[in-house]
Amino acid sequence: MAQRDYYEILGVERTVDAAGLKAAYRKLAMQHHPDRNDGCEEASTRFKEVSEAYAVLSDAQKRAAYDRFGHEGVGGGGQGPFGRGGAGYADVNDIFEQVFGDAFGDVFGGRGARSGGPRRGSDLRYDLEITLEDAYRGTDVEISFPTTTACEPCEGTGAKPGTQPVTCSTCQGAGRVRQANGFFQVERTCPHCGGAGKRVAEACATCRGQGQVRRSRTLSLKVPAGVDDGSRIRLTGEGDAGLRGGPRGDLYVFLSVKTHELFERDNLDLLVTVPVPMTVAALGGAIDAPCLVSEACDGRCKAPVQVPAGAQTGRTIRIKGKGMPHLNGKQRGDLVVELFVETPSDLTPRQKELMQELALSFGEDQNPRNSSFAGKAKRFWADILGGDGDGPGSSSRESAA
Repeated sequence: MAQRDYYEILGVERTVDAAGLKAAYRKLAMQHHPDRNDGCEEASTRFKEVSEAYAVLSDAQKRAAYDRFGHEGVGGGGQGPFGRGGAGYADVNDIFEQVFGDAFGDVFGGRGARSGGPRRGSDLRYDLEITLEDAYRGTDVEISFPTTTACEPCEGTGAKPGTQPVTCSTCQGAGRVRQANGFFQVERTCPHCGGAGKRVAEACATCRGQGQVRRSRTLSLKVPAGVDDGSRIRLTGEGDAGLRGGPRGDLYVFLSVKTHELFERDNLDLLVTVPVPMTVAALGGAIDAPCLVSEACDGRCKAPVQVPAGAQTGRTIRIKGKGMPHLNGKQRGDLVVELFVETPSDLTPRQKELMQELALSFGEDQNPRNSSFAGKAKRFWADILGGDGDGPGSSSRESAA
C-alpha cells in the first residue's frame, strides 16, 4: 500500500521553511494527540503519521533524500523513520516533546512531568466591598479567608511523624507509567502515587496523608487611593501552599465599590445633583455642594458653588481638582455639580398673590425657552388640526374629545 506524501500529511508546500514546518506540526500534533482524544485509534494513527512526517522533513539531510527518492530514500520499504534506517526516534513522544518542550510534560505527561517534583499552590480569589470614601482616600483593612498550609506535625510529607514516604512500587519512583501499543507508547501519571514517586505507608493523623491542612488566615491589606470598581490587587505568595515543597500560589483581591447615596463616579470625575431654590436660580447666588476630601475634614467638607442668574435645571458647574485621585499619580478629577431648580410648594395666599403679580410682569424676553416652545407647539397643532392651531377647529376637537 502506497504511503501518503509527507508534505500532504502536514498540509504544507514543498517549499515550506523550518518555521512553517514546525508550526504545521505543532497544530496537527496538538489536535490529534491521544491524550486529547481519549485514546481514539484514528487520532493515534493520525498523530503517528504527522510525527513521522515531521521527523523526516525537519532533518535537512533526510528531507533532501526524501525530496529526491521519496519514502525509499529515508526508510526503505516504506518503513519510515520508525523502522530500520529511519529517523531513529525512540517513540512519537520524543518528537512531540522536542517541539513542545516543558509544556509537553505539563499537558500530556511527557518527560517534563515524569518526576514528582514540587508543584506550585493554587491561586485564591477574595471579593472585598469598600465604600466610595475608602476608594477616595485609600484604606487599610483586615481580610480573613480559608487556605491550605503545610501540615506542621508531618512537615508536609503526609507521613506519620517519625516515618517517611516510601518509593512507589508501581512506577519505581518515576511518577509516571508507560503504556505500550506496539511501537506507539503513551505515558501517564502514576495512578497510585499521583506523580509523586513516593507513597505514604502510615498516614499522618492530622492531615490524613495529604501533607496539607485547611485553615483560616488573616492578612492586613492596604487599599490604595483611586481604586475603581473591579480593580484587582495581587498578593504574591499568599495563596494555597504548594505540594512537595513547591511555592505558594497568589491571592487576588477583587474590589467592588458600594453605590453612594450622593455621588456617582465617572472615571476620575464625581457627579452630584444639588437642589437650588427658584429664587437663587433666578437671581444668582452661592450654594454649598458636598464633596469628598482628605481625612483632615473627615469627608464632610463643602464646596462653594456660584450659581449664575437664570440657571436652569440640568446645568452643570465643574469644580477642578475635587474629584477622584488617579491611582498611579497626583492627578485628580473634577467635581461636576448638576443643578436641580426647585419650585416652591404650599404657598400662603399672600405668596400666591405675589407669584401671580410676578407672572403677569414677565414678558417673552424673560422666558425665551417657553416662547420658543410655544411657537413650535402652535405650528405642530396647526399641522394636525388645521387652521392656525388655536381656532374653532382646535376647540371643536377638544370638545369632541
